[in-house]
Amino acid sequence: MDRVFNFSPGPATLPTAVLERAQAELLDWRDSGMSVMEVSHRGKDFIELAAHSERVLRTLLDVPDDYRVLFLQGGATLQFAAVALNLAGPDAVADYVLTGNWGKKASGEAARFLTVNIAADAGASNYTTIPDPQSWQVTQDAAYLHYTPNETIYGVEFHEVPEISDAPLVVDMSSTILSRPIDVSRFGVIYAGAQKNIGPAGIALVIVREDLLDRARSVTPSVINYRVMADSDSMFNTPPTLAWYLASLVFDWLEEQGGLKAMAAKNRRKASKLYGAIDATAFYANPVEPTVRSWMNVPFTLADSALDAKFLEESASAGLANLKGHRSVGGMRASLYNAMPEAGVDSLVEFMAEFERRYG
Repeated sequence: MDRVFNFSPGPATLPTAVLERAQAELLDWRDSGMSVMEVSHRGKDFIELAAHSERVLRTLLDVPDDYRVLFLQGGATLQFAAVALNLAGPDAVADYVLTGNWGKKASGEAARFLTVNIAADAGASNYTTIPDPQSWQVTQDAAYLHYTPNETIYGVEFHEVPEISDAPLVVDMSSTILSRPIDVSRFGVIYAGAQKNIGPAGIALVIVREDLLDRARSVTPSVINYRVMADSDSMFNTPPTLAWYLASLVFDWLEEQGGLKAMAAKNRRKASKLYGAIDATAFYANPVEPTVRSWMNVPFTLADSALDAKFLEESASAGLANLKGHRSVGGMRASLYNAMPEAGVDSLVEFMAEFERRYG
């Protein structure tokens, strides 16, 4: 069957060129007569792949020399606990800013291991805006300040790095990493699940400043201990080799596209097209304060929610997949990660105009 335009929030669409290369190499990777899933992670070929993937990623993100790059298991959710265990003792306080579902989950998990101070919570707005950083109630001598730059469910995104605390900034960049250039030096720890812009689910990227590597509690499991994993080049145990291989192919693909400045321009265009279509009519609406709208995840509703099921049915038939909104928001949601081609957004905008013409 033909490929559809997959607007899923994650696991998300992957670049077609990456899937085709993986398909071509599946039975015989690097003339080994084996797939990448069958070779030893300690063998010469996989060690070279791992080193190559880190080099390309460092180039894409311009990662400073005093940061370590880790490829870990467990996705971003395991990092909710790992961050607390690696950066703070049990008597410490960490500040958390809640702008949606993932910030709430991160703070809830961290509260099992330390004292969490909710420095700001946008719940009163139903997570449609971001509280002014000047209003955040941060803790003096906090172990770190955690926030989520982009909330996939509510479609709220920070477009600037807040400057409100001297504590190390810790961010869950699962849904924005590699979508544009960032200044890595502004952060103490960046972590990201792979299944948005990196590759398939099952691997997590962690970028950690070296001066934070030796704060882990003695009880921290070795597989999430940043120092242990940094000293073993993320191979203290068997890594998720297939996911790492596919992530490496995605990094190469991003370089071929012109790097993150080129991706930022493309992603801005995609988001602008979709928001423009939503704002141009009363038939559709986006609930998010315009200044904090996400480039990656665009929720929208229909003026008549009775048409939701028909919209989803007909859009799926038109090759526009996974547009159903999260149950806590309702309506629709289009995720516009790097691998979503501009043609997919154009097709969605055309479908929306035709749907309104027939049912508006």
